[in-house]
Amino acid sequence: MIGIGRRGLLTGSTALLAAPALLHAQPAGGVKIGLVAVQTGPQAALGTQLRDGFLQGLRHLDGKLGGLTTEVVHIDDELRPEVAVTKVRAALERDRVDFVVGVVFSNILAAILRPVTEANTFLISTNAGPSTFAGRGCNPFFFTTSYNNDQVHSVIGQACEDRGYRRVFVMVPNYQAGRDAVAGFKSRIKGTVVDEVYVPLTQLDFSAELAKIAAARPDAIFTFMPGGLGVNLVRQYRQAGLANIPFLSTFTVDEATLPAQGEAALGFYSAASWAPNMDNPQNQRFVRDFEAQFNYVPASYAAQSYDGAMLLDSAIRKVNGNLANKDALREAIRAADFRSVRGPFKFGVNHYPVQDFWLLKVARRPDGKFWTETDRKVLEANVDPWAAECRMR
Repeated sequence: MIGIGRRGLLTGSTALLAAPALLHAQPAGGVKIGLVAVQTGPQAALGTQLRDGFLQGLRHLDGKLGGLTTEVVHIDDELRPEVAVTKVRAALERDRVDFVVGVVFSNILAAILRPVTEANTFLISTNAGPSTFAGRGCNPFFFTTSYNNDQVHSVIGQACEDRGYRRVFVMVPNYQAGRDAVAGFKSRIKGTVVDEVYVPLTQLDFSAELAKIAAARPDAIFTFMPGGLGVNLVRQYRQAGLANIPFLSTFTVDEATLPAQGEAALGFYSAASWAPNMDNPQNQRFVRDFEAQFNYVPASYAAQSYDGAMLLDSAIRKVNGNLANKDALREAIRAADFRSVRGPFKFGVNHYPVQDFWLLKVARRPDGKFWTETDRKVLEANVDPWAAECRMR
């Protein structure tokens, strides 16, 4: 059963993005996308951003990728790797999707990468970017429009160096992306990590950890707490009276969490390769039309997924809709012949982007909404640290 969601989206296990109110069978010569986005639990806000960003891209492309009518098979991974594998296998074998796109969390990407790529199907991650697939684990059927996990976190390490923070408290979730966050941060900071705390991915009460921070009296805190973890941490950090200790983070204060964090996040810092205030025509159109369609401010999850749609559109056009020639299609994807919302964009040898990274700061817009704004560029045309180990050329 397919129904219309509260934002006018087609919902259900399979949805066809076509002319308004028009549903029909997928014609020959079309393309099917398996869109993986968590829609269950406190992290669903991130999956919704990712999903809506891709669908906004399709709207700007009149519901077609490379001129081919496009069908989207929606896959809720439920933030459970075993569920993700089962659903993705069904999308490959039953729905016969041509591409698998999306994925918020690295543990989900790690679970589905093998079944997707072993089926000679391209997997385009629009958020998760674990280091495990950037070096020796690079794969000819895997691309990401986001980043290598290490890169974003290294921005904060560099920012701490630039600001003279010598003693930093580190706190992240205990999973691959959390470990990547610490490695990336440490790669550029020369000061002392006064404590390194790992918490469960489901933790929502940080009172014990906040007491440790207060006792350590660091120059700053670095944290990576996505989704619901970040909402609770920011509120509790402000309530604990710790805001005098600079709060530098990744994927903790962003447009997916700011509606719930509100004033508690004002002045806190983040890092990314994109911000909604970036001044280029592609980004201005994306942000304006996204807010008009969905009535909320897009986050990087949405922007990277929008770029994912534009990437596939450019690649399918390059091969004139011939999805059977995988080698030609791979070269067309690698060419990245599209205008990104973040400005300069190209793929490195490992199919991870080479791009600029920025320090961002939470601000309130004149209309009262919260978003992140570019503070300064920290890394330019940055190549991720694992690319040299990738054997693809």
